[in-house]
Amino acid sequence: MRKISIAIDGHSSTGKSTLARQLAKSLGYVYIDSGAMYRAVTLFALRNGLMNDSLDRDGLVSRLGELELGFRLNEENGRSEIQLNGENVEKEIRTIEVSGHVSEVAAVPEVREKLVRLQREMGADRGVVMDGRDIGTVVLPDAELKLFMTAAPEIRAARRYKELLGRGEEVSYQEVLSNVRHRDHLDSNREVSPLKQAADAILFDNSDMGLSEQYERVLSLAKRVVENKK
Repeated sequence: MRKISIAIDGHSSTGKSTLARQLAKSLGYVYIDSGAMYRAVTLFALRNGLMNDSLDRDGLVSRLGELELGFRLNEENGRSEIQLNGENVEKEIRTIEVSGHVSEVAAVPEVREKLVRLQREMGADRGVVMDGRDIGTVVLPDAELKLFMTAAPEIRAARRYKELLGRGEEVSYQEVLSNVRHRDHLDSNREVSPLKQAADAILFDNSDMGLSEQYERVLSLAKRVVENKK
């Protein structure tokens, strides 16, 4: 059966990664979490004193050659997890601190150039599900199926808040909501590859939709696209 490329873009905390991971597993495709790659670069910046009152862009750009990013299968949970210079940083990149700075790092043209190149290499010539902010518009513009996911900011913040509490982080709902709105603004207004719906992407609002219903609907859609490509 012919394999297709699936691009999932959209706002933060809309469940893009969860959906992409589920689809990849069901279809036997490769899953690439592009957001994790930008978070890993952000973690690198934080660890190396490049993020104080603001991001030291020149300092980060000068050290991009030190960054090696990739994914490795975690045998315990069956997930591909992000590796930063050989270290599994999957847990470290999910903190509210990283979330608060990742949009600023992602707006750096040289960072985007490096990661887009890596993402295209990872997704070349094979069935792939990739999620992020500019997958359907920049990274995989020829993807056969494109989705743009959204939900009300308050609902997305509630989801993220629950997730962070489950990880033991001490945060307030208002802090998370402020972070969600701030990231929306930065992602949508950056000069390079801003967050926007591709002209041929399907808008998918999951404000009032559970994960199971969302997965079943998109899986059915993906199977129809695959069938039509035979």
